[in-house]
Amino acid sequence: MRKSMKGLISAGAGAGALASALLGGQAAAQEGNSPISSVPAETGEIIVTAQRRAERSLDVPITVTTLSEDTLTDAGVRQLSDMSKVVPALRFDKSGVYTQPTIRGVGTAIATSGGGPNVATYVDGFFLPSAAATDFQLLKVRNIQVLKGPQGTLFGRNTTGGAILVSTAEPSEDPSGELRISYGRFDTVEVQSYATSRLTEGMAFDIEGLYRRSDNFQRNIVDGNDQVGKYNRWSIRTGLKADVTPDVSLLLRYTHSETDDPSALMHNAFVDGNGTRWIYQFTPPGFYATKPNEVALNPGDGVGARTNTDVIQGTIKADLGFADLTSYTQFRDERVTSIQDLDATALPIFTIGIGSNSKTFTQEVLLSSKAGSPLQWTTGVYYFRNRDTWPTAAKLGTAPFVRNGASGTLSQSIAVFGDATYEVTPQLFLTAGARYSRDWVDQAYFQRALTASVYEDANGNPVPFDPATPLYTRFDVPKLTNNRVTPRVVLRYKPSEQSSLYASFTQGYKAGLLNVGGYSYRPVKPEKINAYELGYKYGDGRFTAELSGFYYDYSNLQVSSFQAGTARITNAASSEIYGIEGQASARITSDLTVSGGLAWTHARYKSFPNAPFYQFCDPGAVFGASPVACTPTSLGGLGPGALVETVTDASGFKMQRTPELTGNLAVSYGIDVGGGRLNLSSNLYYTSSFYFGIAEQFRQSQYALLGLRAEWVDPSETISVALFSENVTNHRYRSAVNYASLGIGSVWAEPITYGVTLGVKY
Repeated sequence: MRKSMKGLISAGAGAGALASALLGGQAAAQEGNSPISSVPAETGEIIVTAQRRAERSLDVPITVTTLSEDTLTDAGVRQLSDMSKVVPALRFDKSGVYTQPTIRGVGTAIATSGGGPNVATYVDGFFLPSAAATDFQLLKVRNIQVLKGPQGTLFGRNTTGGAILVSTAEPSEDPSGELRISYGRFDTVEVQSYATSRLTEGMAFDIEGLYRRSDNFQRNIVDGNDQVGKYNRWSIRTGLKADVTPDVSLLLRYTHSETDDPSALMHNAFVDGNGTRWIYQFTPPGFYATKPNEVALNPGDGVGARTNTDVIQGTIKADLGFADLTSYTQFRDERVTSIQDLDATALPIFTIGIGSNSKTFTQEVLLSSKAGSPLQWTTGVYYFRNRDTWPTAAKLGTAPFVRNGASGTLSQSIAVFGDATYEVTPQLFLTAGARYSRDWVDQAYFQRALTASVYEDANGNPVPFDPATPLYTRFDVPKLTNNRVTPRVVLRYKPSEQSSLYASFTQGYKAGLLNVGGYSYRPVKPEKINAYELGYKYGDGRFTAELSGFYYDYSNLQVSSFQAGTARITNAASSEIYGIEGQASARITSDLTVSGGLAWTHARYKSFPNAPFYQFCDPGAVFGASPVACTPTSLGGLGPGALVETVTDASGFKMQRTPELTGNLAVSYGIDVGGGRLNLSSNLYYTSSFYFGIAEQFRQSQYALLGLRAEWVDPSETISVALFSENVTNHRYRSAVNYASLGIGSVWAEPITYGVTLGVKY
C-alpha cells in the first residue's frame, strides 16, 4: 500500500454489492478542476459526478463503484474490459470485435448498423457510441465510476443497464511527466508516456502516447504458426487548455488510435459438457481445434480485425455566478474492418468480411446549481447524430472474396432533461427528474446480392426471391421515430453524516431499431426498464460499507442472433431481474487495507416464446417444409451434420451472460524497504456459471482469477519497479463465444501471464 491509502473506493449501493471495494480511503488526487482534487485525503471521502454534479458518494442515491488510478494499476486493469475483475455484476463480452458490457444482466449482443449499447461509456463527459471502440487502452486515467441501474434521466437512451464514466488527466501549467515500460509473457511489450506543461500564463498542453504489442498465445494447427493471434495497438492523445477569463475555460482534445488485433476472432470449436463439437460434424481431424491454445484457420483467409479512429473534442466550462455551465462538443470518425471464419474450422466453407464505418457528432449543454443551497439541480439539452455503413463481403469455399451486401442508417436523437434534489429537512431529501427524448432513424437501407435468398417485409413475413430483381439491389427502409419520457424519483434519509438510506424508482429506455443487418423492413421495438432500488451506505474514513437490493421489470428486450452473414434482431417479450449487492472496505492499519464485494443477480426471461436456438439439422426432415431440415449440398448447403438456427420457448430461462454470483476480494499491504515503499497487492475475482447463448446454450462453468502485484517506489517517488502476474492459477475459461448457424466458436482467455514494469516520473 502507498503512503496515502489509495485504492478501490466504492461509492454506491443499489442493486447490490457486498463487496467490490474501496481499496482505501481517498481516490487518487485529481488534476485540473476535477472535483476530487478538493477532497482532503484525511477525510477518507470521495466525490463523484453520478448526478452530473460534484457530490460525496455517501450522499448519492445510486450504486456507484469508483476506481482510482492506483486501484486500476494494482488490479492489472490495462483496458476497460479488465474492470470486470474488480466490479461485481459487471461483464465485458464481445460479439466478434464489438465489445458489449452488461450490468446486472442488462446488456446487448447486437452488432449491426444503428445498434447501440445498453451500458453507455463516457470519457470526460463524452459518449462513446461505437462498440468497436469501447474496450480501449486506458490513457492517463484518474478514476472510473461505474453507475449500476438505468440512468435514463441524466445519461439518456443508451443506459438501461448503467453507465461507465472515465475521467482522465487535464493539461496542467505545472510541468510533469512519466514513462512506463512493461515486458511480459508472450513477448508482450507496452510503452506509455505522458507529459504536460505550460505554454503561457493561463494556457497548458499535454500529450500522451501508448503502444502495446504481443505475440499472443494461440497456435494455428494448420500451418504451425504460433503468432497467428499477434496484435499491436497504438494511440496518441493531445490536449490544449486555456483559461479564457477567470470564469471561463476551454479544453480542446484530439485523439488518434489504431489497432491490428485478431484476438476476438481467434476461436476454435466449442465443445459442450457432453463432448459434442458444435461445428460441421464431419469435419476431419486437422481441420478443427479444441484445446485452449490452438486454433484451426485457413492461412489464406486473412482472419483479423483493424480499427482506425480520430476524435476531436471541445469542452467549455463557465462560472455564471448562479450556476456552472458546461458544453461538450464531439466529432468521431471510426473505421473498422474484420474478417471472420464463421464455421470455426479450417474447411473452406464460409468466411465473411464486415466493415463498420461511422461518423458521429454530439453536442451537450449542461447547467448545474452551486453547492450550499437546499435545492440542488442539474438541467441540460443533448443532440446525437450517427451515420454508419456496414459493407460485407463473403468467401465461399476456395473462391475469392466477393461483395455480397451492405447496410446503413442515420440515427439521431435530441433530448432535454432536468433533475433536482431538495433538502426537506437536514436529514430528509427528495430527488425528482425526467428526460424527454425524441429518437429517429432514417436514410436506412440494406443491399445484398440476391440469388435464392429472401428478406422480410414490415410484418416479418419472408418475401421470396424474384428472378427479375437485379443483383445488389438497394432496399430503402421507412423512417422510424420514437418519443419517450424517462422519470426518476428518490427519497433519501440521512441518520448521520456517516450514513445514508435511500429508496428509488428510475426508468430506462433504449430506442427502437431498424433491422437492416437482418435484411428486414420490420422495426424492432424500444426496450423499457422500470427499476426499484433500496440502499444503505456507511463511511467513517476507515471503514465503509454498502448494501442494496433491486428489482427490474424489463420489457421488449432486443436480442440478436447471427446466421451466415445476417444479424437478425428480435424482441424478447419480457424479463425479470432482481438481486442484492454489498461492498465493504476496512483500513485495518496504516499499512493494510482489505476490501471486497459480492453481487447476487437473479435474471430470467418471463416470456420469450420464439428465442433463437441452435441445433444440428435432421437428415430425416423434408427440406423446404421443416426448419430443421438439412440444406442439400446441391443447393450450397452442407447436408447432414450441419447446424441450423430454429426457435424455442425460452420463458423461464436464465438470461444470457448473467452469472448469479460474482465477487472480488482485494488486499493491499505496504512496508518501508530500502528507503522506499514496497506495496504488495492482490485481487481475487469469482464468477458462477452462465450462458453465452440466448436460450441457455453454450455454458461457461464457474471460475476464479487471482492477480498479484509487487511494486517498489524509491524515496523520491521518481522511480518504480513492479512485478505482476494475472490468472496466477492458470485457469482456462472462455472469454467469448462466437455463434452462427455455420459453427460455434470458443474464444479462450489468456493463460497465466507475468511481467515487469519500470516507471519514471518527474
